[in-house]
Parts: sequence; structure tokens; C-alpha cells
Amino acid sequence: MLISICIPTYNRPSTLINCLNSLSLQTEKQFEVCISDNCSKANIQKLIHPFKKKLKIRFNKNKKNLGFALNLLKVSNMAKGDFIWFLGDDDLIVRDGIKTLKNIIKKNKKCEFFWINSYYLNKNYLKKFNYPFNTKNLPKKMKRHSPQKKNKKLKFFDLIDRKISFDYLLGVFVCVFRRDQWNRHQNVIDKKLIKDVRTWSNFENTCFFIKIFCAAFSKSDAFFCARPLTVSLHGVREWSNLYPMVEIVRIPEALDYYRSKGLSLFKYIKNKNYALRNFFNYFFKIFFYGEQMGLNYINFRRHFFNNLIFPNAWLSIIYFINRKIRLFLKI
Repeated sequence: MLISICIPTYNRPSTLINCLNSLSLQTEKQFEVCISDNCSKANIQKLIHPFKKKLKIRFNKNKKNLGFALNLLKVSNMAKGDFIWFLGDDDLIVRDGIKTLKNIIKKNKKCEFFWINSYYLNKNYLKKFNYPFNTKNLPKKMKRHSPQKKNKKLKFFDLIDRKISFDYLLGVFVCVFRRDQWNRHQNVIDKKLIKDVRTWSNFENTCFFIKIFCAAFSKSDAFFCARPLTVSLHGVREWSNLYPMVEIVRIPEALDYYRSKGLSLFKYIKNKNYALRNFFNYFFKIFFYGEQMGLNYINFRRHFFNNLIFPNAWLSIIYFINRKIRLFLKI
């Protein structure tokens, strides 16, 4: 069994080197690394060359920036393994991460989709140590992406649960899946909309992989791995100004799509309501800052008015006021 680690990268040479260093330290050596450079300013091919002695690397450089979505698709199509594991160029993988994943896959042969937990860590922590960062220096205690503590087998749509994760697979780097099924169902992609290079400007260039997941795995057995095998660094992502728009526009859109492909009505209502917990305060921020926070990507009928039927859209005002009161009382 071969696992393909697929890394889309753009203008993050230092974090990419840390990522590759964490891969070079793996106790399991039988895996391949696919890197697609989205036309970075730095000479990425030269920077990664030393790692070719330790890692089986496939490398591509796009002649121009294709945008995140097409670059993610490109790197997945470079893979030759049985399973694909997307890894961010700012992510790290724990030393026995691939060995642990392989053991999980071998013990759960009927599962085609695996949700792999991740730790959070501030990027500044790495500055305390020599570069490239050695994962033996990771802190013993880190916050988990999912608070769940037990592994479990489940159906694909059971992963769409706020108790597992608030982003409902939008964080694609927690996903491991069969490559053949992924390749077979790429026909669901809107080939026009996915070409928009503006960050998170439409559902397609933000969530195209969710469409493929639904087509390929909606009726499949899945596995939730509670133990974090990767580390996601805080303070690296350049698109943080668009996060409010992603939370109250793209995540609800993803839930709408899941519902259209078979998510139960009860799960849809419960999770859609939760996804709108910051609805009004985030919309206020977006209105105030305008295009800087993605106002030009919003369809008011679909993204604002249609969501007013959910209680949390209105309760978000109270939640916001309560948070401010508690913050004031702590001062």
C-alpha cells in the first residue's frame, strides 16, 4: 500500500522546508511526496533538492498561478499511491504519523475515507529552535482540531457533525481517501468556476473537493482517527481577513450541498444552525470592511436572507453581546 502525500505550495518556502523535514523524519519510509508549486517567487525546486535523498518526491511548477483549487487538483493528479493525504505547506506531521495511518488503513480495509485529527500550534513556537524545525521538539500539550478522544468507524455523512469538527471537511488537510475513487468522480467539477484565481471567491474554488467527496464516498464506510497525526500552524495563512466570510457563507453553502447529496434533514438543520452562531457580527464586519473581507462574493438573497430562518442567525447577536460583557468583566 502506497500513500501519496500531496502538498500544494505557494510563496511559503520556509514552512515548506519544515513540512518536508517532518516527512523526512518519519519512522515509515514507504510513501511518496507530490509537490505542486503555484509559481512561487522562490526557486522551490532548488530548495527541496536536498530532501530528494530521503524522500520520493514528484515535483511540478505551474507556469502561472492557477489559484488554490486548480493547484490542489493538479497535485492530486500527480499521485500514484492507493491513498491521497493532502498536507498544507505550513503543516507538520508527527514522527510516526504515516506508520500510524497505514496501520489504521490495514485494520479498516472496508473504509475508503479517513478523517485524521490535527493539533494547533502557533508558528512563533518554532522560532525557539534550529531551522528546519525538528518535530521531536513539539510541545507535549497542544490544542486539538477535533475534541473527540475515541476512534470510530462510521458512514461518510456521519463525519458531518459539529462535535467532530466545525468546518465540515472544508479543512481538506484532515482528509485521507482512495485515489481511484477521487479520480473517477472529478467530472462533478464546474470547470469554469474553478478557474477563478481569487481566494475563496465562489463555492467551486473553495469547496470543489467536497463535491468530489460526496460523489465518491457518500455511501462509503469512513473512519475517524481521534489521535492527531499532523500539526497545523497558526499565523501563517494570508487569507485570514476572509475567514468571517468563509464561516458564514462557504461553510453554510457546504452544508446545503451535503443536504442535496443525502445528508439527513435532522443533521442538516442541527449543523447549519450551529454554523450560523456568528452570523450577524460577522456580516457586520464584512459590511464594514467591504471587499477586503469578501463583500463582493456575497449573494444577499442566498447567503443572508435565506439563512434568517435559523435561530442562531438571530441568537448570534445575543452571543456576541454576552461575549463582550464577559470580556469587559474580566478587565
